[in-house]
Amino acid sequence: MAQSTSLIPELAVTDWQASKRFYCDLLGFAVAYERPEEGFAMLTMGDAHVMIDQIGTGRTFDDGHLPDAYPFGRGMNLQIEVPAVAPAFTRLTAAQYPIYLALEDKWYRKDALEVGNRQFVVADPDGYLIRLFQDLGTRSIRPT
Repeated sequence: MAQSTSLIPELAVTDWQASKRFYCDLLGFAVAYERPEEGFAMLTMGDAHVMIDQIGTGRTFDDGHLPDAYPFGRGMNLQIEVPAVAPAFTRLTAAQYPIYLALEDKWYRKDALEVGNRQFVVADPDGYLIRLFQDLGTRSIRPT
């Protein structure tokens, strides 16, 4: 039985082929299916799903909500859990793709524990911020 995904963002993009190359070749997503005539692709990586949809091709929802200037998605980043961040980070740096937030191990307080993420942030071709992370587990809160 296929796993249900409760949230699947659809990103309005200026060039769906460039976005598809970024997400697949650099980040490691796979194309689940696509509709080239609409400039659309459903991308997956593990349990994560992202749709990309070229602005002005196929059905475009535009009642003033479409981004009109780079960077798109201001005020948000998409956090995507992956088994390991190193492969994507290595591909991006080998391609000399700019990294927005360098690879780091970051611990966040959650109630009486801390949860750890190995993570980095990169902007896709349209400026959407993508935060890939791998789970580092939990630990006791460390005094500062």
